[in-house]
Amino acid sequence: MEADKWASFSEETSDSEGYGEDPDDDDHCCAYASTDIPKLQFRKDISRSRWLDPLGMAEVVERKGGLWTTTGIVRNGKIYCFIEEILYLAEIGALHLLSKDDTPLSLEHVYNKVAEGKSGCSLEYYEAYKHLKSLGYIVRRHGIPWSVRRSKVNCVVNQDTPEPAQSGDEESRNSFLISEMINNMQIGGLRLAFDVYPPNSRFRKSAPGDPCFVLCLASEYPPSKEEIEDLERHSHGVPLKFCLVEHGRLNFFSFNKVELPILP
Repeated sequence: MEADKWASFSEETSDSEGYGEDPDDDDHCCAYASTDIPKLQFRKDISRSRWLDPLGMAEVVERKGGLWTTTGIVRNGKIYCFIEEILYLAEIGALHLLSKDDTPLSLEHVYNKVAEGKSGCSLEYYEAYKHLKSLGYIVRRHGIPWSVRRSKVNCVVNQDTPEPAQSGDEESRNSFLISEMINNMQIGGLRLAFDVYPPNSRFRKSAPGDPCFVLCLASEYPPSKEEIEDLERHSHGVPLKFCLVEHGRLNFFSFNKVELPILP
């Protein structure tokens, strides 16, 4: 079977937050390079999602395995995943992405969506995301709650943009907020990219706790003192780390304040 011709599955799945464990969930397989597209891996439990172009996200329409405990955001009982999550799961053979008419989309098609940088993610951001996931960290986009109902995360939304009418359509409102958060993100500039949590077998989206650090993607030039202080203020006391991606190589670093004694 060719990699871009994905089979469909029709098993019924639960809509609760507690998922069964997938014995293959820890098999992080393929090494990523910006010039090479890894071969699609195959599993026995494969989820399906449908791409929603207006949101730049996918809705999970068939969920299998335990990966969804730490992947995707929950809105009104539905799970939506960002493009970096889609590509990562597709690479390890855990997710098929469908078009709006349920046509399977190839892995190369997903790479092209990432390369376009129109969904809040670039290839450099994806490499950082994939590296952290392969180490076992739990990763989400900074400031976007896992679940709206009980989240206490401070989310920044453009206040000058009018909100949809209060028609009682909560799902429409949630979609609006998600798309606005994505539109307010920058690609190529300094910004807080990911909230990173330590590995936790008891992790719950409804009560995730505080991340162990917030990751910021750096450029080839070191950030200024003012930029670092501004990012630290927006990280709300969570430790800040930087990642520099160059030619497929990732370098992580952080800054500490050091006060030198005044010599007599």
